[in-house]
This record gives sequence, C-alpha cells and structure tokens, in this order.
Amino acid sequence: MKKKVLLIILVILVMIFFVSVFLYKKGIFKITNNDHLNEIDDKKEEIKSKEQDKTVKDLFGEFYSKAEEKLNEMSIEDKVGQMFLSRCPSDGTEITEITNLNPGGYVLFGRDFKDKTKLEVINKIKSYQNASKIPMLIAVDEEGDSVVRVSSNRNLSSYTFKSPQEVYKSGGYEAIRKDATEKCDLLLSLGINLNLAPVCDVSTNPNDYMYYRSFGSDANKTAEFVKNVIEVCNSKGMGSTLKHFPGYGSNTDTHSDISIDKKTKEQYENVDLIPFKEGIKNGAQSILVSHNIVQCYDNTLPSSLSKPVHELLRNTLGFTGIIITDDLSMKGITNYTDGKNAAILAVNAGNDILISSDLKNDKDAVINAVKNGDILEDTINLAVRRILAWKYSLNII
Repeated sequence: MKKKVLLIILVILVMIFFVSVFLYKKGIFKITNNDHLNEIDDKKEEIKSKEQDKTVKDLFGEFYSKAEEKLNEMSIEDKVGQMFLSRCPSDGTEITEITNLNPGGYVLFGRDFKDKTKLEVINKIKSYQNASKIPMLIAVDEEGDSVVRVSSNRNLSSYTFKSPQEVYKSGGYEAIRKDATEKCDLLLSLGINLNLAPVCDVSTNPNDYMYYRSFGSDANKTAEFVKNVIEVCNSKGMGSTLKHFPGYGSNTDTHSDISIDKKTKEQYENVDLIPFKEGIKNGAQSILVSHNIVQCYDNTLPSSLSKPVHELLRNTLGFTGIIITDDLSMKGITNYTDGKNAAILAVNAGNDILISSDLKNDKDAVINAVKNGDILEDTINLAVRRILAWKYSLNII
C-alpha cells in the first residue's frame, strides 16, 4: 500500500514538472529570482547614474549635447581647424586665412594692437568673427608687467597692468581680484574672450627665467593667487588658462632652446603641481602645457608632446577641460624635432588645441594623419566636442 502511494506521488510530481516546463516555454509564466533581477536593475541604475554624474562633473558636460549636434554637421577639415589657435597674420591676410582654413581661434600680440584705437580693435575682431563659420576664440597674453599685449597701448588702457607680485604687495589677494576684474572688463570690451593667464609656475628665485612672470612666492601662496584669478574669470565669463604645466620652476626659456627639468616626482607633487590642482579644483577652463622635458614623467619627449604628462593631467589630476600646447614654433620643439612638424605628435599626446604659427602646414599634417590612420578620427572628435562645449559655455557660439 505504501509503495502505491509513493508511486502516485512520484507520478504527480513528474506531471507537475512537465506541465511547468510546457507553460514556461509558452511564456504563460516565468520562474524568476526577484533578488537577482533586482540586483541587475540596481546595477543598470548605478551605471546610468555614474554616466550622468560624469557628465555633470565634466567641466563643460552640460554643453556636450549641443556640441555633439554641431560636430555631426562638420567635415574633417572643419573639425581639425577648430583644434588650432593660430598666431594672427600681420600681413592683412587674416580674413582669407579664416575663410580658407577655419581656425578655432586667433592669438593676438602687441603688434596687433599697436597704435590702434578701441573702435579699430573692436571692428577688426568683429570682422574675424563675421568671416568665421564657427565663432572664434580670440586670445591674448595679458599677464601683467612685461607681458601686456593690450594694456601697453594707451588708446586702450590708461595704465599698464602691473605684475602679480606688485599687485599683491599693494593690497594682497583683494588687489589681485580687483586687477583680474579690470583685465576681464578691458579684454571683454574689445571682443577678446580668452586670456592665456594666470601663470601658475612656482618660482622664488629672481634668477629664474619665469620669476618675474610668476607670483614669486611659494606653492601655497601661488595656489591662492590662482584660485582668486580663476574665480574672477569664471564670474565674468572670461576664458582663462593655467600655464605652464606641469610647472616651469627654474627651467630655461623654451622660446630659444630645449629645456630639461631634472626634479623628482616628489618635488613636483609637493611644489609645482599644487597651484594647478587648486586651479582645477576651482574650475580652471584650460591648461597650457610647456615644452620642457620633465624627466621624472617622460625623459624623452617635451611635456607638450608627452602622453605620460597628459595622462598625469587627465587621469591623476582629473582635469576635464581644454589642454593647449605652447606655440609649436618655439625652439624647445623645433630644435627637438629637428625642424619637423610636431602637430601629429601633439594631437596624439592628448592636446585639444595646438597653438600654431604655421597654420596651413600644421593643419594639413593633422588632416593627412587622420586620413592615413596615424590619428584616429575619434581622437579628433573628442577634442573638438570639448572645444565646442567650451565655446558654448563662454557664450561664444
């Protein structure tokens, strides 16, 4: 009797099993592990949240979608053009160059302002913008003291901006903020939207090449100076640039020759990087990389052409803004490359914008490198998306 009962129970269980399998295959019901499904949903939400969070944290993240739309309409020639901040021609060919080569921006020097009235400068810059497919970055170096492209002209400013050292001595960081405000107001009134400043290099030795352009104080005081300038620039909607990454220190002038820095990583971490970290923390928009060969990061390539230096900036310091080379025509590069074009190396190192005094040749080199596969078009797209988003953030576009 017991055996019959057990047999009946076994038959019933087998029938239930086969019926369940049949219904499952028909989709009438599914066997689910709710905990497992919930875990998958949680993971999806976490990834989505992280992606959204990254966009928010990226300096120009809120403008990426607009930038993407514009990027999708552009030819490779127009994209590459955006990656150049070109020395403004002095022979009257500016409009032709803009029409034919579409640079992302111009760097103006003292010669471009010499003896001009304010109205002449405004109209000249407007003519550049009107000729350009995409509104341009118009940049100057207005640091103070010996590097004053605009305020050296009495038609444009009633006084020449003093060095940061002098300004600080006259009234501390409050005076620094006032000075930064006045610079922004002057430049913006002319149509200039990018000041290639402040100088973040730490130098306390008057014999250093960079000393008189620097804040002339220790790393922490220099960092506070940088913080105040960046806060003012951001509040004014003025483009700014930290320079010269990863820190000039006591190096020789790369305008005239190759410069080699033998400091240790510990020295950089404890001194030179501190002002750059503070600038990044306070929303610095762009960082200009020097041509110094910094042996502790890359004992072969100048910083502007070095992947490890750019990885330090992107990955270690978490900078999401624009990376700019110093001028590729400087001897620190041309002597290093034996006169060969360095633009391809500069793009592949991780720069978004290249400062160029030879726009046509540099641009052609990059375009050809994309076409033959030496530069990935994805590399160009990432850089140009950042540049366009920067322009949107500054209300240039």
